[in-house]
Amino acid sequence: MNIVFGPINSRRFGMSLGIDLSPNEKSCNFDCVYCELKGAKPTNFIKDPPNIDKIITQVKNALKTHQNIDVITLTANGEPTLYPQLETLVDRLNEIKTTQKLLILSNGTGVLNPKICDALKKINIVKLSLDSVIQSTFNKIDRHKSDIKVANLVEAMAKFRENFSGELVLEILVVAGFNDTKDEFIALNEAINFIKPNRVDISTIDRPPAYIVKAVDLGLLKSLSELIISTPTLIAKPHKSQNVYEFSKDEILSTLKRRPQSEANVSENFSQKSKAYLNELLKDGLVAECLVAGVKFYKVAK
Repeated sequence: MNIVFGPINSRRFGMSLGIDLSPNEKSCNFDCVYCELKGAKPTNFIKDPPNIDKIITQVKNALKTHQNIDVITLTANGEPTLYPQLETLVDRLNEIKTTQKLLILSNGTGVLNPKICDALKKINIVKLSLDSVIQSTFNKIDRHKSDIKVANLVEAMAKFRENFSGELVLEILVVAGFNDTKDEFIALNEAINFIKPNRVDISTIDRPPAYIVKAVDLGLLKSLSELIISTPTLIAKPHKSQNVYEFSKDEILSTLKRRPQSEANVSENFSQKSKAYLNELLKDGLVAECLVAGVKFYKVAK
């Protein structure tokens, strides 16, 4: 079972070595309309979570193989804060990492749980999603497992910020027809000023989504971003890297299963041998090409 994947050239955080805390199936308490994983019923549990010792062994091996890693990223086929031994895992990772920062990509609901907050405080960079602070929009986009009140979520994020010494990044993913209005962003700006993150990332759909929803154009993203006042704001764009990595066929499939890669990602970061493997996987029907808003992506064939 491949738990560690990548490195992947992250648009926002540099070269990322990923750790999938739910490698067997999607496990998330949200079923977001824009999710790049297939749709699934929300859950509060990870089925058969991977063993910590196995995770650490794979991370150590990957760090020996791949140089110039910027971040070790806790992620999942779903929500990583559902991992039952999160704080213990974070402690172990902090013991073995060197120059890399530890990053978690979370939907934000973990801050409602004091035990999870204790684990998050030990991570260098915590990325939380906040797509809307208007309850009806929040419900439509994120489609959560339980009756989460977005006002309570904002309060919990602000409380976490007060006790967190690392970098807090909030992410807003804009979906056409859902949260792409001035009123949405005026409300978000008020919440952001209350939470006080280090940075706000604004993006839109740029990978094949689970459901039939659409991205917004760059011009609208820019105009909406101007409504976020007093907090550094980043419109997520590809992060170019000169690092080239060699992947086996299994590593390519493992990576594409978790996150489709654009043609530009492959061109920049795959070695010639890895590109040849990718072409073989395409010919064998194990990998497929797809277009998202005119950009070619490679993903595992269904």
